[in-house]
Amino acid sequence: MKKFVCSVLCLIFLCSPILTVRAANKADKPKISAEAYILYCTDNGQIICSKNENKRMKPASTTKIMTSLIALEQASAANKEVTFTNEMAAEGSSMYLKAGDKVTLADLASGMMMASGNDAANAAAITISGGFEKFSKLMNERAKQIGMSNTHFVTPSGLDDDNHYSTAYDMALLMSFALENEDFSKLTSQKSAAVSFLNPASKKTTYANHNRLLSMYEYCIGGKTGYTKAAGRCLVSAAKKDGLTLVCVTLNDRNDWNDHTALYEYGFDKYSYYQTEDALFCAEMPCVGGDSSKTEIMGEKSGGFVILTEDKNRVVRKVYAPQFLYAPVKQNDIAGRIDYILDNNVVYSTNLIAANAVSLKKEDKSIFTIIKELFTYG
Repeated sequence: MKKFVCSVLCLIFLCSPILTVRAANKADKPKISAEAYILYCTDNGQIICSKNENKRMKPASTTKIMTSLIALEQASAANKEVTFTNEMAAEGSSMYLKAGDKVTLADLASGMMMASGNDAANAAAITISGGFEKFSKLMNERAKQIGMSNTHFVTPSGLDDDNHYSTAYDMALLMSFALENEDFSKLTSQKSAAVSFLNPASKKTTYANHNRLLSMYEYCIGGKTGYTKAAGRCLVSAAKKDGLTLVCVTLNDRNDWNDHTALYEYGFDKYSYYQTEDALFCAEMPCVGGDSSKTEIMGEKSGGFVILTEDKNRVVRKVYAPQFLYAPVKQNDIAGRIDYILDNNVVYSTNLIAANAVSLKKEDKSIFTIIKELFTYG
């Protein structure tokens, strides 16, 4: 028995260094099989890691992020009804619309983001702009506004065209921008969406989201798949953990689900979101020459910033405020600031503001104020 125990202890001892090495390698950048990829932080615009991120490639159906975003914006402005026609039909993935079917623009966005419906993308383009060429112009104008400098859209669905291209970096910018739209953010996070047809009125269909990462990775908050033979497997996704939001894009990647998970684990291990609570800060401040001897100052807002996880506990918070304020004081006047400092560098700052106004005492009015009042009211 003693010999057996000694053998077990020796085995544990021998295995320990292996376990230690594995733990140490957790923060190593993962090996990714994509031809191009990027892990991008939406909170500060930082590229955490990438490969060929500016290489122009075919984005396939990830194009529908742009098409559905525009459709949702149009739907919120006016809940347009769409009657499907034969010219809107498309090959490939579909939400199976037939001529005469009537849905809303928001329903078409659901068909695009869930079932990757090419028919839904065509219907949205024709309804919004009257044709594909005019809609592609609208797409490219929006891409320019977002900063997608290496992107040119031709088809609303993402079906291959020699002049239809984007990059991993540009698609990360697009996803980050789209997430700011409340309707898009809600839609892309859903594992399925139900569409109630306006015609035929009795028809109701539930479309499952092709984005399996929503089930595979607990922090995933949305995304869009894409595939054509020429483009390969494409995936744009987003994940949020402890306040930190990351976007991942892989183009031509046969192992995209696992690659996205590995990249997110790497990013969330390496970086953290430092949440401030400055809006909760409140202090009394003496006030000179006012109808009140004091006022309150408070943090203007709470916010946060992205920081290396290893540096998070080294951040120093410093409050700067004068010993007193001079009246008059207006509500929301700046009365100081709060800085967050790392290695003598300010990494984040917010203002301290006056919570309430303080007026001058009447007897403390300046001669110029008295003369002005005499001419105004005399």
